Amino acid sequence: MADPKGFLTTPRQTPTRRPVDVRIKDWKEVYEEQPFADLQKQAGRCMDCGIPFCHQGCPLGNLIPEWNDLIWRGERNEAIDRLHATNNFPEFTGRLCPAPCETACVVGINADPVTIKQVELRTIEEAFNNGLVVPLPPDRLTGKTIAVVGSGPAGLAAAQQLTRAGHTVAVYERAERIGGLLRYGIPEFKMEKSIVDRRIAQMEGEGTRFRAGVNVGVDITGHELRTRYDAVVLAVGATHGRDLSVPGRENKGIYQAMEYLPWGNKQGLQELSGEPPINAHGKHVVILGGGDTGADCLGTAIRQGAASVTQLEIMPRPTEERPASQPWPTYPMIYRVSSAHEEAGERLYAVSTEEFIGDGAGNVKALKLVETQFVDGKFEKVPGSEREIPADLVFLAMGFLGPEKSELIQQLEVELDARGNVKRDEHFATSVEGVFVCGDAGRGQSLIVWAIAEGRSAAAAVDEFLLGETGLPAPIAPTSKSLTV
Repeated sequence: MADPKGFLTTPRQTPTRRPVDVRIKDWKEVYEEQPFADLQKQAGRCMDCGIPFCHQGCPLGNLIPEWNDLIWRGERNEAIDRLHATNNFPEFTGRLCPAPCETACVVGINADPVTIKQVELRTIEEAFNNGLVVPLPPDRLTGKTIAVVGSGPAGLAAAQQLTRAGHTVAVYERAERIGGLLRYGIPEFKMEKSIVDRRIAQMEGEGTRFRAGVNVGVDITGHELRTRYDAVVLAVGATHGRDLSVPGRENKGIYQAMEYLPWGNKQGLQELSGEPPINAHGKHVVILGGGDTGADCLGTAIRQGAASVTQLEIMPRPTEERPASQPWPTYPMIYRVSSAHEEAGERLYAVSTEEFIGDGAGNVKALKLVETQFVDGKFEKVPGSEREIPADLVFLAMGFLGPEKSELIQQLEVELDARGNVKRDEHFATSVEGVFVCGDAGRGQSLIVWAIAEGRSAAAAVDEFLLGETGLPAPIAPTSKSLTV
């Protein structure tokens, strides 16, 4: 156990965010570094519970009480070993995961939970700073070859596990650089891309081969991929964005969030010679969708100098306390304020978009809204509540409907399930022998921690398929259900 009285005597303390008026002028991460001594006190709040429900909240099965205790004791080397035992990329989850482990923390029953996410993040950052994260190449090669299509968190996790098992792994990415959603969907102010680059460098040192700028299904066919490799892992994500078919949708200036966010990242990294093609500077921006993707659009638009930003959500404003219908240790739907929400903008709840109003020249200029109420299981309009708000740019951040029905999916002839995801069995195998799927492409839109867990589990399944047995860990099965999703 860490500090036996820590959870009684030490209040919860999270890292300080940089001042709003400072951070909106750059694209750097918003958090200041927390002194290690303060972090140790936070780790000391862990109770080392007889039944650690934080494990239930984490799909990866992170050994949370163990590395909390090690950090409290100052044993940083041992702490990163325990953290890496279950999580390939704690620097990603420590920044991006919504921390369902914390809502399942036993301390959180009647007090503020342990800052598990921050202890995780600082543990891996201390390890990088002290040169403890080094390539771990396999002792021998199996002679088996594997293609991983997609370089997001699921694909990278599968690739690293399979490379370390001795297989020759090539990761294909259609974008110009490796990282998938981590590079092109996550804004720089949430995770600087140097964080991705240093992990890619480790994987290259282990022997993983990366093929960026290759659109599998176009530049190389699915048949060629299956012929060239002993197994194929599909980790293409769920990038088919949900659209909104209302009058005026044909107007210009209405984009899916993932059409917009990559340009913001390129701008933040100074990879553009001029202005980004989609630029919120001086414009009235409206974001449809109240989740994390919408908040990412919000923070990006603020840094581009938007005249105003309004984020819309069809659901009522959540309560600030855990609802009775979502008891501990489930992940509750409560009112949360991200760093972007602190910076600017207005959040409107219980509203629905009736129409995109054009300016007569084919461009959107306003949105017609109506207030909604939830009656007998469906949304109904509130009579007389219609109004208009200005909108020069509209971003659709209403979730994703599964993987794109690309040439690759058609060429491989894999079956899809009723939700449009790639269908798989309990071994992550698709309907086509030797082709596996993991992450959002098979599970549907989910959390980064689930993507990494699926990548690790799929790697174990592929290893067993190729060799008849496996020593790789498999934290989940594809049919697993979580109280947090």
